[in-house]
Amino acid sequence: MDALIEYSPSLLAGAWVTLKVAILSLILAVCTGLLGAACKLSRLAPLRWWTALYTTVVRGVPDLVMMLLVFYGGQVLINQVSDYLEWEMIELNAFAAGVLTIGFIFGAYFTETFRGAFQAVPAGQMEAGRAYGMSGWQAFWRVLFPQMLRYALPGMGNNWLVLLKSTAIVSMIGLSDMTWLADQAGRSTHQPFTFYLAVCVLYLAMTSVSNAVLQRLERRYNVGVREANV
Repeated sequence: MDALIEYSPSLLAGAWVTLKVAILSLILAVCTGLLGAACKLSRLAPLRWWTALYTTVVRGVPDLVMMLLVFYGGQVLINQVSDYLEWEMIELNAFAAGVLTIGFIFGAYFTETFRGAFQAVPAGQMEAGRAYGMSGWQAFWRVLFPQMLRYALPGMGNNWLVLLKSTAIVSMIGLSDMTWLADQAGRSTHQPFTFYLAVCVLYLAMTSVSNAVLQRLERRYNVGVREANV
């Protein structure tokens, strides 16, 4: 217990790094997912094909393999380009690599979540908005998007919880998140169980708070909607 108290400031600092990686990755994943869903629902076949390829490949490759490929393979590619252009050596930042990789991975999952949610909203809703004199963007933002979000929230919540836990893989590229710090502390004190258990508690606290927020959002967006009797 004394060792845990001694290392607790470092673990909390690592937890903040983990949370920053998760939030920034979520923003990137949501933006990528919205763009991907638009491409999948596009009338242009090449956009649908490329997006289908993206979601298929990303969902079929393990997250850890993708992380190592981007960080180490990306560094090799950057070095080759730098040498060719005779630039100074550019070192790939572990934090940026973690955010970009996790955001890119979960963008594929959000793409499918948003695609299904958009398709769940009746097409007549957009037509009704246009009939009221709204522009295409106004009809999307005021009519389609709020209704889509109600259908998407359960899937978004699930994706967020998985994304939050997946941030642990950034420890494999040397980023000082709480998993990496717990590993170092466990090796130094020969008490790995104590520190990994502390990390489990911190992740559980984050997911519990996330669940509470998601439940409030779902209630907010389901106001006025009657549930079907089973």
